[in-house]
Amino acid sequence: MLVGEALKDIRDKVIIATKFGIRFDMSSPEVNKPLIPDSRPETIRASVDASLKRLGTDHIDLYYQRRADPNVPIEEVAGVMSELIKAGKITHWGLSEANEDQVRRAHKVCPVTAIQNRYSMMARWHENLFPVLEELNIGFVAFSPLANGFLSGKYGKGTQFDGALDYRSAMPQFTEKGVEQNSELLSLLNRLAEEKNVTPAQISLAWMMCKKPYIVPIPGSRKPDRLKENADAANIVLSDCEIAGIDKALDKMEMSAVFGGSKLIKE
Repeated sequence: MLVGEALKDIRDKVIIATKFGIRFDMSSPEVNKPLIPDSRPETIRASVDASLKRLGTDHIDLYYQRRADPNVPIEEVAGVMSELIKAGKITHWGLSEANEDQVRRAHKVCPVTAIQNRYSMMARWHENLFPVLEELNIGFVAFSPLANGFLSGKYGKGTQFDGALDYRSAMPQFTEKGVEQNSELLSLLNRLAEEKNVTPAQISLAWMMCKKPYIVPIPGSRKPDRLKENADAANIVLSDCEIAGIDKALDKMEMSAVFGGSKLIKE
């Protein structure tokens, strides 16, 4: 409701994207609560109506399935998206944490506009989707582009997070061992940032935006100065040669494991 209130006077100037299809297992003691997928048609229809009411709008511009539901064929989900588009409740739809098979099957039923998958210098396992996205003219929205903040270069050995409230406390890249394993990566980021007179976070974001024109990173931030820093990364130009050099270095580099998302619980 807060978002809807904030956007009500500028609704025609913004794009609203939101998601459906999961709930959290609040009974779990884990900081990163497991996800329970639920993409039944009746759940989707109730979810979109609830989102429209909370947002105070008559349509959602981009509606993502947050995670695939093993109990509901993706074709059935795509069929509901087609209905919602025809009804004017959503304009476009997308998939989050999707693989090639899911993208192709969904796209046949109702064209997919974007996928939102985890992607960063430490999480490159979705790069094999790039040819598919180019073939089908689908955009890539990269979430956690800074590896949950690690690639900002602001966290090192000795950084402490609240074990009860801060999900970074359970992420391998922030452990003492993880920071040590990632020292070469941080050195690369710092060197490139110094050469360009920018920040490590900006290098991390520019690397993916200059790699493919259809990649849009969505870094999280709570501070205005960090929002500006992230936005200014769009002004940094890395050549194809520089991108290839970074990729080659990353291919050979030792890194820690990186948080890959909350686990799913099948009901």
